Amino acid sequence: MPSPESFSHVQLPLTVEGVQLNVAAIHREGSLAPIVFLHGFGSTKEDYADIVQQPAFSGHPFIAYDAPGCGESQCNDLSKISIPFLMQTALQVLAHYGIERFHLVGHSMGGLTALMLAHQFPGRVLSFVDIEGNIAPEDCFLSRQIVDYPSNDPEAFFAAFIERARHAPAYASALYSASLRHKVRAGAVRGIFQSMVDLSDNADLMGKFLGLECPRMFMYGEQNASLSYLPHIQAEGVRLAPIPDCGHFPMYSNPIAMWQQIADFQSSSLTR
Repeated sequence: MPSPESFSHVQLPLTVEGVQLNVAAIHREGSLAPIVFLHGFGSTKEDYADIVQQPAFSGHPFIAYDAPGCGESQCNDLSKISIPFLMQTALQVLAHYGIERFHLVGHSMGGLTALMLAHQFPGRVLSFVDIEGNIAPEDCFLSRQIVDYPSNDPEAFFAAFIERARHAPAYASALYSASLRHKVRAGAVRGIFQSMVDLSDNADLMGKFLGLECPRMFMYGEQNASLSYLPHIQAEGVRLAPIPDCGHFPMYSNPIAMWQQIADFQSSSLTR
């Protein structure tokens, strides 16, 4: 049997909007409020596996899983994947584990999915850590490439995307690019990116984010400190968490600072 501070690795057969999935997840039991992690595009559940190495989270159950089309999860129709589809997947994972209220952490694509989830079910979210998830059109620096570099060939687009990521002048970009082909199916990219751009441009994500009543933290790498909305969201009560020596990927560039910020924020949220 796993020890209380280790995690279990499971496959969850699910059906979302008529699409058959086999979702790969890691989780741990515990007596405190659970933490749900939603990874970003090109990442996987293992971004958050080191929570078991962090004493600050002892006693907290957690769930992290590979989104459909990503990591070890399987999906029998990649063309159906979008942010709304990923939100429905999250709801089914929560239902599988019987989780009603939870702390929510989402990065990038997962941050946008988490925002849509928290907006639709505000009473279920105890706190929300948004790690550079989309809340404005300017956040589409990855996903808008589906518009800026159009291609009818999913494999060709993805290969070029990987090469651009390899040479991007930001922390961890080359490291990120090295595993993209192993972590994402090319057939899932267009639906994910198009929905991210559409929601960022047209769905008033800023209004949704600032309208949440739960404690909110926005985490960003110091290389992205020029995001135009940071002073505005701070003035609206959002806690900012700049991560030094970091770009878009704190879990790769500075995980110690990332975990410290999440632990401190969730601890302070419980006292509110």
